[in-house]
Amino acid sequence: MKPFVSVSGVAVPLLEDDVNTDQIAPVPTQRSLKPDYRELFFHRARRGADDQLIPAHILNRPRFLNPKILVVGRNFGCGSSREGAVWTLLAVGITCIVARSIADLYRENCLQNGLLPVELPDDVADSFERRVTAIDGNEPFSVDLRTQLISGPLGPAIPFEIPDADRTRLLEGLDDIGLSLKHQSEISAWEERMSARSPWLQRATRSH
Repeated sequence: MKPFVSVSGVAVPLLEDDVNTDQIAPVPTQRSLKPDYRELFFHRARRGADDQLIPAHILNRPRFLNPKILVVGRNFGCGSSREGAVWTLLAVGITCIVARSIADLYRENCLQNGLLPVELPDDVADSFERRVTAIDGNEPFSVDLRTQLISGPLGPAIPFEIPDADRTRLLEGLDDIGLSLKHQSEISAWEERMSARSPWLQRATRSH
């Protein structure tokens, strides 16, 4: 997993609530063992009945073809827990979501893949969404995890909260296993104590 420190680039306003994982990465198009996750990105929304791209859709507009930040509404990523719905964002270059709220399972999948999920309270989100919409992809926004600030045109920097454990795992590029291995010395010490206190457990483990 790549560490996340900061990102700067185009912020695309997809200001919808309750966007589910099937909308983000549709299942019927995932027939290949190695699907094109860039192609899967909001596949149904971006295409018409003839499977041709809809030029007017915001994600098909030239200035938003290579976004870095996705700005969304409430309950983003609801529905199934499919991890491909995070991989498809990463495939198009998005490494940060700024939302009013993110579904719990989707948020966890973001953290496991080095994508920063930022949740803003409604009053702050209102202001930020207006700024992103007004700029319309013509100037970049930046999100810095070290300072926990979102900065960009038309307003002051916006602070955001994130749990310390989540911040650490992103800055250091650690998934759950990596986080556990940070405590390797404590784990080894515990194993040694248990081996001395209950040697029969070690024999039982080896026998299986």
